[in-house]
Amino acid sequence: MDLRFTADQELLRRSIREFAESEIRPHVREWDEAQHFPPELLPKLAALGLMGIQCPEEYGGAAMSTVDYCICIEELARVDPSICLSVAAHNGLGAAHIAAFGTEEQKRKYLVPLARGEKLAAWALTEASAGSDAAAIRTTAVRDGGCWVINGSKQFITHGRSGDVIVVMAVTSRGKGSRGMSAFIVERGPAGFRAGKKEDKLGMRASETSEVIFDNCRVPASQMLGAEGQGFVNAMQVLDAGRIGIAALAVGLAQGAYDAACEYAFMRRQFGQPIGAFQSIRAKLVDNWARIEAARLLTYRAASMREAGRRTTLEAAMAKLYSSETAVRVAEDGVQIYGGYGFVKDYPAEKFFRDVKLTTIGEGTSEIQRLVIARQLLAA
Repeated sequence: MDLRFTADQELLRRSIREFAESEIRPHVREWDEAQHFPPELLPKLAALGLMGIQCPEEYGGAAMSTVDYCICIEELARVDPSICLSVAAHNGLGAAHIAAFGTEEQKRKYLVPLARGEKLAAWALTEASAGSDAAAIRTTAVRDGGCWVINGSKQFITHGRSGDVIVVMAVTSRGKGSRGMSAFIVERGPAGFRAGKKEDKLGMRASETSEVIFDNCRVPASQMLGAEGQGFVNAMQVLDAGRIGIAALAVGLAQGAYDAACEYAFMRRQFGQPIGAFQSIRAKLVDNWARIEAARLLTYRAASMREAGRRTTLEAAMAKLYSSETAVRVAEDGVQIYGGYGFVKDYPAEKFFRDVKLTTIGEGTSEIQRLVIARQLLAA
């Protein structure tokens, strides 16, 4: 299997890196401290195709491959994982669900403004009592004539306040378990739909996370996304692909933390020489480089398999598990290499360290990834 990038992919990598360095890096600390996602960034992201990375061209998207998608996510995360998280949630969850299961009318209505950066997408599955056990959701949708009436609340939703288009999973047939759930496209604005508490987070602070509340929220029957009763199954299919994106985010974050630590190790001098000359520091840098490369290979293998139309439940879970756990290790070692300076906000190590933990939690915890892997490998 040849995982080398093509000339076009190398050009894409350089373009996204240059954009991240010029348009995002100067504002990383400002946006983090303000807990603010900059809406002025959306048209700039859209101009590079980053608001419709895998969206088909007929809907205004860039129609990039899964490997291209990982390149974009990795390069954004290398500079600011929180901005990258918003891009990944918009593309890999909200827009991806509509692209995969929407009707032609739904695709034309929603994917076009999403790909242009005119609207921001959100995806609402998690609830207070349904996190890892996603099948336990309690939000309901009851048919009433030509409408569905949605009641319930969702938690930890990226773009829960700022999202213009939200894909919501709700129970439409009680007693059928996961086969009784359906998905709906809800536009911001109707009565009965509002944002709840915005979370004050440890990391990824420029990517807004909040509760979303539905109180007799009426949506037309035409807003059902996919077949009735297939919402949970479709959501799991979306997550298979989304986990490859989070793996790419973790790889990019690890690379950014590593680059910062390596640069500092050969700038900082103690005992008459750079600390990077000491064996203990060199061992951290060497080991972490190997870990990042291994995580990258797992991630791009999964991406290549998905692009070839193969099932990637196992490969996506392995990539997500290993890449996120690796990123935690690399970010922690980065703080250690910086020493006291790694504990203060003037240097990048502490932000990578705060941001990284979400990669082992979001879109399926490490524990859930191990369950998924076990089911694939050890099925009796």
